[in-house]
Amino acid sequence: MPLAFVLIGVAAAAIAGDQVGYALGNRVGPALFRRTDSRIFKQEYIEKAQSYFERYGSRTIILARFVPIVRTFAPVVAGVSKMPYRTFITFNIAGGVLWGVGVTSAGYALGKTISASDVDKYLLPIILLIIVASNIPIVLEVVRSRRATRG
Repeated sequence: MPLAFVLIGVAAAAIAGDQVGYALGNRVGPALFRRTDSRIFKQEYIEKAQSYFERYGSRTIILARFVPIVRTFAPVVAGVSKMPYRTFITFNIAGGVLWGVGVTSAGYALGKTISASDVDKYLLPIILLIIVASNIPIVLEVVRSRRATRG
């Protein structure tokens, strides 16, 4: 299959997946706000998520693409916290294209550069680099949050 078709397909699938997550969060959101607190669920969490998305929402939609696990929940939380749809769709498309085209192109280039026998030498360091780089935004946000709480 031509690379261009794969890039378009991956980006389209990423965008569609987050659209479903947003729609689900948007539909379920009102019920969550009426729900009573339990050990796992707390109204406070939804309120914090809503204020976070009001402040950093657009950046989060793009950055979450590159953070495993977070990418799964970010669109749902955006829907629950009532991020404006126009904002969500704009940054969902940007993030989906950046992630889908970027990661797929990097994998393609890597496959063209490294021989099959050398994959073992490079794969683990590359995976570790991706994990570290993906978590940098989370670490920075935690540090900012703690500084704001102290000061």
